[in-house]
Amino acid sequence: MRRILILAILFLGINAWSQNDTLIVDQVVARVGDRIILQSDIEAQYSQILNTGQAPKYLKCQILEELLTQKLLLNQADIDSVYVSDDELDAELNARLQLFIDQMGGVEKMEDYFHKSIFEIKEDLKRVLKDQIRAQRMKNQLTEDIKITPSEVHDYYNSLPKDSLPIVDQQVEVQQIVIKPKITPEQEKAIIDRLKQMREQVLSGKKKFQTLAILYSDDPGSASKGGELGFRARAELVPEFASVAFSLKPGQVSDVVKTKFGYHILQLIERKGERVNVRHILIVPKPTPDEIVKARKLADSVYNLIVNDSLTFEQAALKYSDDEDTKNNGGLLINPMNGTAKFKMEELPPYIRFDIKDLEPGQISKPMQTVDNTGQLVFKIYKLKSRTEPHIANPEQDYQLIMDMALRHKKQVFMDQWIKDQLKKTYVHIDPYYQDCKFHNPAWLKYNQEEE
Repeated sequence: MRRILILAILFLGINAWSQNDTLIVDQVVARVGDRIILQSDIEAQYSQILNTGQAPKYLKCQILEELLTQKLLLNQADIDSVYVSDDELDAELNARLQLFIDQMGGVEKMEDYFHKSIFEIKEDLKRVLKDQIRAQRMKNQLTEDIKITPSEVHDYYNSLPKDSLPIVDQQVEVQQIVIKPKITPEQEKAIIDRLKQMREQVLSGKKKFQTLAILYSDDPGSASKGGELGFRARAELVPEFASVAFSLKPGQVSDVVKTKFGYHILQLIERKGERVNVRHILIVPKPTPDEIVKARKLADSVYNLIVNDSLTFEQAALKYSDDEDTKNNGGLLINPMNGTAKFKMEELPPYIRFDIKDLEPGQISKPMQTVDNTGQLVFKIYKLKSRTEPHIANPEQDYQLIMDMALRHKKQVFMDQWIKDQLKKTYVHIDPYYQDCKFHNPAWLKYNQEEE
């Protein structure tokens, strides 16, 4: 439920108008120190959560408690001088707007949904986003030093009612060996020379960068837009690309840049703090038929070495795999969703799911021609390292999951006590309408005061 509330708060301030354009009748329903909470703040989130189809009992009470906690954290943020810079705010604002746009299927659909232009939506969101970031930063600062020991993890697990333990879905661990057809030095030189010629055409004014991108770029996502990527943070770009993008001045065109995707030239359109909007032209090297045949033969040879026990899969990955992200850890794939090697089947890319679906733990697949995450042709060999069937969470199989649960619980206990301590010295008033709320932390009502 807490995750749903966090998602809903993204919309706070945007949806004060309902879908039939009826304005919510507003009033102050709570005060924490000098900060107020309006009925419209609650209704906006309530409306968004209802749209997800999930509306637990006492939903508005849960929303109110989240907002009360936020206001209390902001009071402490004022005392501890916890702030957010304009650049950080702009970066987060653009990221969240992009989230809305992606979820709703485009800018126009988002504007239709909220009955506002994107500029109005941006201003509404900006008014509340700074407080959200400051409150979360304050909470992180309060809990950042809290650690948990293995004995505490086991004590926490043993304290849980057995019928409340989560069910862990089927999970798999997958290893891979990736063999890439080589790009000849002659091919590489031809690509670099071609991009240098394009760069000179732009610098001399003979051609526009956008025109060349539309005609020649191999990036399907940006070519039709003249190579424009839109505003991106450094972390959203591969390191080599980001390093060059953030070093350019507006209008400046880079030298040729090599990344795992291929070869690029870049032109900076605009920089806003720690986000840049650049155009690029990408040329992806195409291996020759001879190099493809060589790569296939190598993949077959590696497969035979493994099945004949001449090499372990891990040794073969280290020696032959061209995937720098996995070759040094035995080819083991890491799940970006949880930082572990365990994947639910639906978390794997469809082509991997298809390739491993018939494997038993310990088995390897025959080499298959496919594409990697950059869209380039490769040959892959997979090994299904393990498969865990659906089960009730337990420390032997799911220690990381239980440790994360225990740490969250320990931090929540700390925050519950911190709230109680703060309420002893902070003015709080909650409207009588919400007096029957069953708050997670009953201290909110214990220290509730009459409105003066």
